[in-house]
Parts: sequence; structure tokens; C-alpha cells
Amino acid sequence: MTSIGGAEMVDWNLAVATATRLVRPGPDVTRDEARAVVAELRRHAKASEEHVRGFTRMMPEGHTPQDTPVLVVDRAGWIRANVAGFREVLRPLLDKMQERRGSGPGGAVLGAVGGKVTGVEVGMLLSFLASRVLGQYETFAPPSRELLSGTGGGRLLLVAPNVVHVERELEVHPHDFRLWVCLHEETHRTQFTAVPWLRDHLEGEIQSFLAETDVDPMTVLERLREAAQSLAGGRPEGEAGEDGGRSLVEIVQTPAQREILGRLTAVMSLLEGHADFVMDGVGPDVVPSVAEIREKFQQRRARGASRLDLALRKLLGLDAKLRQYRDGERFVRAVVEEVGMGGFNRVWTSPNTLPTKAEIAKPADWVARVHRKPEA
Repeated sequence: MTSIGGAEMVDWNLAVATATRLVRPGPDVTRDEARAVVAELRRHAKASEEHVRGFTRMMPEGHTPQDTPVLVVDRAGWIRANVAGFREVLRPLLDKMQERRGSGPGGAVLGAVGGKVTGVEVGMLLSFLASRVLGQYETFAPPSRELLSGTGGGRLLLVAPNVVHVERELEVHPHDFRLWVCLHEETHRTQFTAVPWLRDHLEGEIQSFLAETDVDPMTVLERLREAAQSLAGGRPEGEAGEDGGRSLVEIVQTPAQREILGRLTAVMSLLEGHADFVMDGVGPDVVPSVAEIREKFQQRRARGASRLDLALRKLLGLDAKLRQYRDGERFVRAVVEEVGMGGFNRVWTSPNTLPTKAEIAKPADWVARVHRKPEA
């Protein structure tokens, strides 16, 4: 753990304990029903491999199924997995904040506050997210007994209680919905296993973003506290604060970070939009009720669960993720219509062929740049 002045910056164990204690219970299911859901999700995850690869024409290179295991987890399992990933990805930022502790007044306060409080606040945020994620390809999963170091692969997480909760809420066919979710997540696994350079490129961009962070430790703590107070209902209604309700990501941007974030936004829009495009493209052949599922799911995405949900989505930057699904899917669809799937797949050639943020909004510009004919 990273520590500041002898005190832990974030007590990750306490974050896990807090999140697992506060997370809402999943839907009521019997033990036999739970086992059946887990077994079906595993079958769908396996079947999705062939569906996705056939549709996208993307084949993994240098990976075996053992490199990228499928884990069907409950909400507590998702929390533990993501804390492990956060510790790895955020280590450079926490190290930098440790260096600032000795020279700034915020550091002394932070030493008094300690990692216990921060751990509780992080745990509260994770408890909120843990009931909303259906699945996740954990690109930066640390080594574990399921995942050996050095393979370059990640792992696919499917959150069974959340899948059951949403399918019941939307009143859709359980078999179709579970396969539909697996198609989306399998697309992410295929993206990273079929494009060997993608993981390192994305990690490099994230680390560059964190390395450029120039923010006082107390500012980060304050943003975490605001989010935690929102969860507890402790923030006055309508109070936006001096930052105008900006997200956690937005408040730590330097000019260099804005450039990096623009590139990251474009990549994430591509990955999420591609997954949505694939799940709907494969859908009609293997998911009979795909049109109904998509319509109901889009409505759910747009409205959020409550005013609290909408406020937290803004604070955590999740509203930006919703735009990535929409904008990215439009980009992929437009490019495929123009140059076909083979022409679209040139996007995976190198970092230079990834779309820019501007090209996500104007797919024709990407087609013109990447597919332009060399001058005679």
C-alpha cells in the first residue's frame, strides 16, 4: 500500500470491507436458480467467442482461453477484483501525491485524516457501482491464481446478480438477455486479445495522464467526500459547488492531460461503440428478441435509476461513458457502411490508425485519412 507520512493513503482492505458491507443485496433467487444462472452465463460466454470472431473477423493472436479466464461473480467479487485493479493503475498517482505530502499544507491534514477515512469513501463509491455493472473485461487485472503474470491477457467478469436484476426490471427474455450481455463483453475480450498492442497503448495513455496530474491531495479527498455525501444524502439538493458539478476526472486536468484525455475518450468511444455494434449485429441470428432488449436497455441507460443516480453519474464521469456508447456506435456503423468490416478493421492496425476525438464525430474524416489512395 502507498503511505503518506506513515499513514496509508488509501486503506484498500477497508475499502473492500466498506463496499461489501454497504452494497445492496441482489435479487432474490434460490440456490438452484443461482447455480443455473452461473452455468448459463458460462455457456453463453463460451458461445459468444465464435459469434463475435465470426462477425468481426478478428482472431486472437498468441492467446489461449486460459490467458483470459471467465469469472462469474457476485457484487462482492466484483468489488474485490476492481480494488485489485485500482491499486495497480492508481499507484503512480498515489506515489506522486505522497511526494507532495511533505511540502504542502494539505499533506499535513491528509496525514491526520489518514487512509481509513479515504478507504471508507472509496468503499462507498464502489458499493454504488457494484450494483450497476453487468460485465467487464478487466484489462489491467493483476496476477492472481486465475491469471498468471506475463501472459498479457486480462479476465472477463460477469456479475450474475446484476444481470438477473436488470432482466427482471426490463421484463425481457432471460436467455436472450444473458447472451446479449455476453456478446458485448466478449467483444471487449476479442478487441484486446486480437490486437496485441492495444493493452500497452491504453496503459501508456493512462499512466501518462496520471503522471501529469498536478493536484493537491486534499482536492482529491474533497471530491471523494462529495461523492460519499451524495450517497448518504448529506449534500444539500441543488448545491453544485465551486466546480459546477464537474466529474472527478475533469477537476484534475492540466493542458497536457486534456490532450491525453481527448485521445483516451476517442479510444474508449471506439471500444464501447464497437461492442454495442457487434452485440446488435450478431443479435438477430442468435438473440431473437434483440430489438426489444436494445430499446428497453437504451431507455434504462438514458433515464438512470433516480435523481441520485444521475447526480453520481455526473460526479463520477459516467455520463461521459454513456455518450461513448452512443457516439462510438455511430462511428463504427458509419465506417462499416462506407468501407465494410474489412475496411473498418484497419482501425486496429496501429495507434496511428485509431480515430481521433474529432473523427469519432465525423467518421468520413477517418475514412478519408486511413483509406486515402497514395498519390501517383
